[in-house]
Amino acid sequence: MKLLKLAGVLVGASVLMSSVHAEEFTGRLKKIKDSGTLTLGVRDSSIPFSYLDDKQSYQGYSIDLCLKAATAIQKKLGLTSLNIKMVPVTSATRIPLIANGTTDISCDSATNNQERWNQVAFSVTEFVTANKFLSKKAANLKTLEDLKGKTVVSTSGTSNLKQITALNAERNLGMNILAAKDHAEAFLMVETGRAAAFVMDDILLSSLAANSKAPGDYQVSSEALSVEPYGLILPKGDKEFKTVVDDALTVVYKGDDIKKIYAKWFQSPIPPKGVNLNVPMSPQLQAVLAKPTDSYDPAAYAVVPEAQKNMGKKK
Repeated sequence: MKLLKLAGVLVGASVLMSSVHAEEFTGRLKKIKDSGTLTLGVRDSSIPFSYLDDKQSYQGYSIDLCLKAATAIQKKLGLTSLNIKMVPVTSATRIPLIANGTTDISCDSATNNQERWNQVAFSVTEFVTANKFLSKKAANLKTLEDLKGKTVVSTSGTSNLKQITALNAERNLGMNILAAKDHAEAFLMVETGRAAAFVMDDILLSSLAANSKAPGDYQVSSEALSVEPYGLILPKGDKEFKTVVDDALTVVYKGDDIKKIYAKWFQSPIPPKGVNLNVPMSPQLQAVLAKPTDSYDPAAYAVVPEAQKNMGKKK
């Protein structure tokens, strides 16, 4: 009887093990399992999300979140180790490289919008920013109307460039709009006087100014052209892969990890110059971390004041 019971236990264990090994993966999970490598798209100058530091090492807020997702992917696939390969991308190349399978996740500062879902997917939102413009204080440029007839730059392949181009036509502003290869080049054009303003997400503009030679020379407009939710770029139509990434990020958001990661990049001195951006977590970001969403609709990120929430409630 003891032998029979032992045999039963062994059979049960073998069935369990075979069921684990029998799990078959598709899409990117299969690709990653077969190769043992997760390929991340990273940026050179999207401070503090994804950039090269003074030691030529890629790091940032988005990269830290990607590495959390990588740990979850490794666990899901049952791999004892996972090689992380980082491939430099630009605003113009990041989506094509995800779509053609060169990279598996793009870890940078990518705006989640409806049009991009035709080619790729996005993780649950990691950050919420706004499209604004940076200029030199001496130029006294406050609003979009102030840019009329001016030379303006934005980064190639971004939603910001597309939006400012559309606004230029709609409002007949007569701006000369230039496309820079990356954020660093765009900022340099304002710094050297080749452009009057740089249109981009406010957090990136603030980061570039803070790390410049003369931070006090620049200002970011108070006028917001749009709300911009950021997400990690993922392959289109790969539900299994997206679920692993979204679940991993949700765990981070629901625990203490996100507070530590946010404080590390937005409220502490960061490489390469030890500048503290000193950007508190916005109400919009707090709301999305409490209730994660991958929505591209700006209305999903509107924070209703507490007083308005309580209107109509019975006392």
